[in-house]
Amino acid sequence: MRKPIIVGNWKMNKTIAETKAFVEAVDSSVSDSADWGIATPYLALQTAKSLASNLIVAAENCHFEESGAFTGEISTSMLKEIGVEWVILGHSERRQYFGETNATVNAKTLKVLDAGMTPIVCVGETLEEYEAGSTKDVCKTQTVAAFKDVCPKCIEKVVIAYEPVWAIGTGKTATNEIAQDVCAYIRGVVAELYGQEAADKVRIQYGGSVKPEGLKTLLEQPDIDGALVGGASLLEDSYIAMIENLG
Repeated sequence: MRKPIIVGNWKMNKTIAETKAFVEAVDSSVSDSADWGIATPYLALQTAKSLASNLIVAAENCHFEESGAFTGEISTSMLKEIGVEWVILGHSERRQYFGETNATVNAKTLKVLDAGMTPIVCVGETLEEYEAGSTKDVCKTQTVAAFKDVCPKCIEKVVIAYEPVWAIGTGKTATNEIAQDVCAYIRGVVAELYGQEAADKVRIQYGGSVKPEGLKTLLEQPDIDGALVGGASLLEDSYIAMIENLG
């Protein structure tokens, strides 16, 4: 049985003071119904980590090199120094606005795993690709590329987040049936690479305008093991509502 995992991706939101207030308000409400977490901006990571007893604290990105002339970047060792063990990789906004490629997502995935950390690897199609019927082709290409050279022993540690780009921050959302169909397909791709037994252990999230009231029915789908949540994870009441809705 795969335990659900719900992670709020804060993007470029919340100051250190706001992060402190959020964690203090939410952390004690976390239940064992799922693994619950937040991915904060870099500056807020240490504060969140120091205050969170129950919430997973994740970074929103990292670099694939240990150190060097990479102005503005953060390494896995810098994250581990403050106790951060989770990293979101390949988010569509990183791909769209900051030149992230399948190759760099793969390099980062390998680096995060080598550091003993857990990557949340994002895959998903744009509106144009969705309308062209290319959703599964895009997801397969991104998934296969992300896991290039990832050892079979590491695969079950990776979390995959299927996030259709057209449903992020738009108010649009894939139906549970669409999300299930694509997540099941992605699991099938993992099975092609590593075998069904390994694929059955991989947790696959859905991300794209997830709301508290829809979370429980979303997770009733057999191949959806959680959610990567955007706006609904920014407000204390909304996040607590997600926890309460799962019971």
